[in-house]
Amino acid sequence: MELHDVWFVLIAVLWIGYFFLEGFDFGIGVLTKLLARDRVEKGVLINTIGPVWDGNEVWLLTAGGATFAAFPEWYATLFSGFYLPLLIILICLIVRGVAFEYRAKRPEERWQTNWEHAIFWTSLIPAVLWGVAFGNIVRGVKIDANKEYVGTFWDLLNPYAILGGLVTLTLFTFHGAVFASLKTVGDIRMRARKTALGLGLVTAVLALGFMIWTQADKGDGKSLIAMIVAAVALVGAIAAIRIGREGWSFALSGITIAAAVAMLFLTLFPNVMPSSLNEEWSLTVTNASSSPYTLKIMTWCAGIATPVVLLYQSWTYWVFRKRIGTQHIADAAH
Repeated sequence: MELHDVWFVLIAVLWIGYFFLEGFDFGIGVLTKLLARDRVEKGVLINTIGPVWDGNEVWLLTAGGATFAAFPEWYATLFSGFYLPLLIILICLIVRGVAFEYRAKRPEERWQTNWEHAIFWTSLIPAVLWGVAFGNIVRGVKIDANKEYVGTFWDLLNPYAILGGLVTLTLFTFHGAVFASLKTVGDIRMRARKTALGLGLVTAVLALGFMIWTQADKGDGKSLIAMIVAAVALVGAIAAIRIGREGWSFALSGITIAAAVAMLFLTLFPNVMPSSLNEEWSLTVTNASSSPYTLKIMTWCAGIATPVVLLYQSWTYWVFRKRIGTQHIADAAH
């Protein structure tokens, strides 16, 4: 296996990690409107991800940086062609971080309500746009012979990509509801289970349709295996939350995300960004990659730094592993 192939796999792993972690993160943000009944319960949900949300976003920065360094042509075409949706995502992530930090800085109801609205919308919008973006990457976009995107923003809003956006929104929200049931106590925990069950059924219908469409259009034997793993894991996650096995359900919903993202990258390879105008104009792991020397240096750096980051983030989750409830928010306010 060539180094450019290795880095394609590593970038896929980074996106899997990002969607697994930021998936329940976005889901919690959406659930502040769908699940929480009052400000105290919103505080409970926000505090379930309070210690970890910023660490989850490191995976996005790493995925973007790795793409820039390992596949500069891919990075350039992707970020120029998808400029508007990626800019919207960036703005949402900035506002979202500010909202988490500023929400409790003042006691006025209007102040806190406005930041809670911001948390909801800046969680929902990226959850949709990431699905739209990856749907277009897999489907193929208008790339010319100069490796430049020549389409418009509206070309990105095609039925396949929009379905992908709905899948990521429902899947992330389901993942977040399972996480909420795993991290809370009391009445909100019971309602999180019920919400997760309903979301899981909707997610199953949308995700199955999207994966079948992807497999029929671009798939092979390997992507079919990933699709089956994703489908079985999602059904298992729904069944587990139904009987109150929250830990198993969260693990299985995470496997669903991992297998679904793996399926997309398997259907993509050896392309990194297919051209819908001419297959010969597609960006591939070969014509979009950096030099072998650059990839070699990157591999050594990643081999040293990655275990340290993983250990630190795992330790963070272990330290903040306990459940919380409304009584903890009330005690803190007092």
